[in-house]
Amino acid sequence: MTVRTRFAPSPTGFLHIGGARTALFSWAFAKKHGGKFILRIEDTDVARSTTEAVQAILDGMNWLGLDYDEGPFYQMQRMDRYKEVIQKMLQEGSAYYCYSTREELDALRESQMQQGLKPRYDGRWRPEEGKVLPEPPSGIPPVIRFKNPKDGNVVWNDLVKGEISIANQELDDLIIARADGTPTYNFCVVVDDWEMGITQVIRGDDHVNNTPRQINMLKALGATVPQYAHLSMILGDDGQKLSKRHGAVSVMQYDEDGYLPEAVLNYLARLGWSHGDDEIFSMQQFCEWFDLDHITPSAAQFNTEKLKWLNAHYIKLADRDYLVKDITGRLAQLNVSVSAQPDLVAVIDLYKERTNTLNELAESIVYFYRKPSIDHVAAEKHLVADIKPALENLTELLRTVDWNAEAIHHAINEVVTKFQLKFPKVAMPLRVLLTGIAQSPSIDQVMVLLGRCEVLARIAEFK
Repeated sequence: MTVRTRFAPSPTGFLHIGGARTALFSWAFAKKHGGKFILRIEDTDVARSTTEAVQAILDGMNWLGLDYDEGPFYQMQRMDRYKEVIQKMLQEGSAYYCYSTREELDALRESQMQQGLKPRYDGRWRPEEGKVLPEPPSGIPPVIRFKNPKDGNVVWNDLVKGEISIANQELDDLIIARADGTPTYNFCVVVDDWEMGITQVIRGDDHVNNTPRQINMLKALGATVPQYAHLSMILGDDGQKLSKRHGAVSVMQYDEDGYLPEAVLNYLARLGWSHGDDEIFSMQQFCEWFDLDHITPSAAQFNTEKLKWLNAHYIKLADRDYLVKDITGRLAQLNVSVSAQPDLVAVIDLYKERTNTLNELAESIVYFYRKPSIDHVAAEKHLVADIKPALENLTELLRTVDWNAEAIHHAINEVVTKFQLKFPKVAMPLRVLLTGIAQSPSIDQVMVLLGRCEVLARIAEFK
């Protein structure tokens, strides 16, 4: 049997971290087993689904590099097929019309709650042998309900959570088509998984309660029931359920914030799954190693600092051409135009070992292409009057030295010796004047890249 997995987001919002992890695990499982990965857009919630959200999902999948073998399929384009299946179920007796009004159902619910009972449909329109149903009332369009088995249990071996058993008595007869004829979510999922030949359904554990109903419908259709793997939720840094207030609403926010897709994927892979103590690995390695046996059934906790650490690692390894293109774009967003000098490749090489995100990298190198504003605190601490003679002497030396790091470093040392200072006493004021802040890579390397004229001009600003 060919493995066929699917990722089936609803386009009522962006592709968030939890959804991206589900997509990654489904994608990796298919890759591991030489199978097919299908993308399905579950857009039956017409009131909340938007074309913008669909595009955000596609953009997120593309940015992460989670290529799908089939799709995207859209449920709204399959309405005729769903209705055909419902008609077949009506004919075979596994579905029936229900004419209960909203008021009747509300009154039923209220009565059950007052009696301490679980609110559920009481089957008043369910056909049974020997049962006489009333005449359908006029003017009330019926819904269609699935005739769920009354006895026995729905049992499945969840590939993450282990065996789960739900008594059919706990399940009422689910509505599979609304009064306007529109099929409902749970029914559409069943038909899609059946007809798309899905063999493993990997999804969030918020769907566990849907699973017994879906299994019963699949059996009623004579379909093969797939294996299910329900992933635990992701908690935020604070241990609470991951939500918008924890940061990124969309995985594309991580792109905007300066994360590389390789880092995000590597991090997501370790959220609830492990391969020994391995922390850093390629997606090729991940697909080779991935299995459902090593997914923990307990909640995974998001750790922003760990993600930053991984991102810093991937920035160091990133292709130079990729970095140049990306950083040029991020500088443009800061209204900074990259000129021919200093060479952006050299500037990036100087800073990429020091930053956690591409945004930090771009922001750190602005001063090479635009004169910086000097930090007041750093200025008060380091640009003191008694250092001015030393800087004036250094300026004279810098006018004639060979413009390389070794010669510049030698010139600074010469001034340090002459004025009987420690090296930082000269280097720190230089950093503030040249970069605007008191932290930078080796100051002689910074000066080489800035160029002689620019260095002398910025030192001259110290009055």
